[in-house]
Amino acid sequence: GGSSWAKIESDGTVRIGGSSVGKIESGGTIRMGGSSVGKVESGGTIRKGGSSFAKIERGGTLRKGGSSIGKIEDGGTIRKGGSSWGKIEGNASSYDVKRNVAALLFFWSG
Repeated sequence: GGSSWAKIESDGTVRIGGSSVGKIESGGTIRMGGSSVGKVESGGTIRKGGSSFAKIERGGTLRKGGSSIGKIEDGGTIRKGGSSWGKIEGNASSYDVKRNVAALLFFWSG
Protein backbone atom coordinates (compact mmCIF):
# COMPACT_ATOMS: atom_id res chain seq x y z
CA GLY A 1 0.00 0.00 0.00
CA GLY A 2 0.95 3.65 0.17
CA SER A 3 1.87 4.02 -3.47
CA SER A 4 -0.25 5.96 -5.88
CA TRP A 5 -0.17 7.20 -9.42
CA ALA A 6 -0.43 10.70 -10.70
CA LYS A 7 -1.63 11.93 -14.04
CA ILE A 8 -1.55 15.40 -15.55
CA GLU A 9 -4.22 16.27 -18.09
CA SER A 10 -3.80 18.59 -21.04
CA ASP A 11 -5.59 21.44 -19.27
CA GLY A 12 -3.23 21.24 -16.27
CA THR A 13 -5.48 19.22 -13.96
CA VAL A 14 -3.50 16.81 -11.80
CA ARG A 15 -5.17 13.59 -10.71
CA ILE A 16 -3.81 11.34 -7.99
CA GLY A 17 -5.32 7.88 -7.76
CA GLY A 18 -8.08 9.02 -10.08
CA SER A 19 -9.30 12.05 -8.11
CA SER A 20 -8.54 15.58 -9.15
CA VAL A 21 -6.30 17.25 -6.57
CA GLY A 22 -5.86 20.56 -8.32
CA LYS A 23 -4.87 22.40 -11.41
CA ILE A 24 -1.85 24.32 -12.65
CA GLU A 25 -2.78 27.21 -14.91
CA SER A 26 -0.62 28.28 -17.82
CA GLY A 27 0.86 31.16 -15.83
CA GLY A 28 1.86 28.79 -13.04
CA THR A 29 -0.94 29.55 -10.58
CA ILE A 30 -1.75 26.48 -8.48
CA ARG A 31 -5.44 26.01 -7.73
CA MET A 32 -6.99 23.54 -5.34
CA GLY A 33 -10.74 23.44 -4.87
CA GLY A 34 -11.00 26.50 -7.09
CA SER A 35 -8.91 28.83 -4.97
CA SER A 36 -5.36 29.88 -5.68
CA VAL A 37 -2.96 28.29 -3.16
CA GLY A 38 0.38 29.21 -4.67
CA LYS A 39 2.45 29.43 -7.80
CA VAL A 40 5.09 27.41 -9.57
CA GLU A 41 7.74 29.35 -11.48
CA SER A 42 9.37 28.20 -14.68
CA GLY A 43 12.67 27.71 -12.84
CA GLY A 44 11.00 25.21 -10.51
CA THR A 45 10.49 27.37 -7.42
CA ILE A 46 7.20 26.57 -5.73
CA ARG A 47 5.72 29.52 -3.85
CA LYS A 48 3.13 29.43 -1.12
CA GLY A 49 1.60 32.76 -0.16
CA GLY A 50 4.44 34.64 -1.85
CA SER A 51 7.34 32.99 -0.06
CA SER A 52 9.48 30.29 -1.57
CA PHE A 53 8.31 26.96 -0.19
CA ALA A 54 10.06 24.28 -2.21
CA LYS A 55 11.84 23.68 -5.48
CA ILE A 56 12.10 21.06 -8.16
CA GLU A 57 15.40 20.93 -10.00
CA ARG A 58 15.90 20.12 -13.66
CA GLY A 59 16.99 16.58 -12.87
CA GLY A 60 13.80 16.01 -10.91
CA THR A 61 15.16 16.39 -7.37
CA LEU A 62 12.65 17.89 -4.93
CA ARG A 63 14.03 20.24 -2.30
CA LYS A 64 12.36 21.75 0.71
CA GLY A 65 14.34 24.07 2.95
CA GLY A 66 17.47 23.24 0.98
CA SER A 67 17.47 19.51 1.66
CA SER A 68 16.49 16.88 -0.86
CA ILE A 69 13.25 15.16 0.11
CA GLY A 70 12.68 13.10 -3.01
CA LYS A 71 12.94 12.85 -6.75
CA ILE A 72 10.80 12.39 -9.84
CA GLU A 73 12.64 10.11 -12.22
CA ASP A 74 12.46 10.28 -16.01
CA GLY A 75 10.44 7.08 -16.09
CA GLY A 76 7.85 8.77 -13.89
CA THR A 77 8.60 7.09 -10.57
CA ILE A 78 8.11 9.50 -7.67
CA ARG A 79 10.48 8.81 -4.78
CA LYS A 80 10.02 10.19 -1.31
CA GLY A 81 13.01 9.76 0.97
CA GLY A 82 14.36 6.97 -1.21
CA SER A 83 11.27 4.78 -1.37
CA SER A 84 8.89 4.79 -4.29
CA TRP A 85 5.73 6.77 -3.53
CA GLY A 86 4.01 6.49 -6.86
CA LYS A 87 4.31 7.07 -10.57
CA ILE A 88 3.31 9.65 -13.14
CA GLU A 89 1.53 8.15 -16.11
CA GLY A 90 2.53 9.13 -19.61
CA ASN A 91 5.67 11.01 -20.57
CA ALA A 92 7.27 12.15 -17.34
CA SER A 93 10.67 13.00 -18.73
CA SER A 94 9.35 16.47 -19.56
CA TYR A 95 10.50 18.96 -16.95
CA ASP A 96 7.19 20.84 -17.18
CA VAL A 97 5.23 17.72 -16.28
CA LYS A 98 7.52 16.92 -13.34
CA ARG A 99 7.38 20.49 -12.11
CA ASN A 100 3.59 20.70 -12.23
CA VAL A 101 2.99 17.34 -10.59
CA ALA A 102 5.58 18.11 -7.91
CA ALA A 103 3.99 21.48 -7.16
CA LEU A 104 0.59 19.94 -6.57
CA LEU A 105 2.04 17.05 -4.58
CA PHE A 106 3.63 19.50 -2.14
CA PHE A 107 0.30 21.19 -1.48
CA TRP A 108 -1.70 17.98 -1.49
CA SER A 109 0.55 16.01 0.84
CA GLY A 110 1.30 18.88 3.19
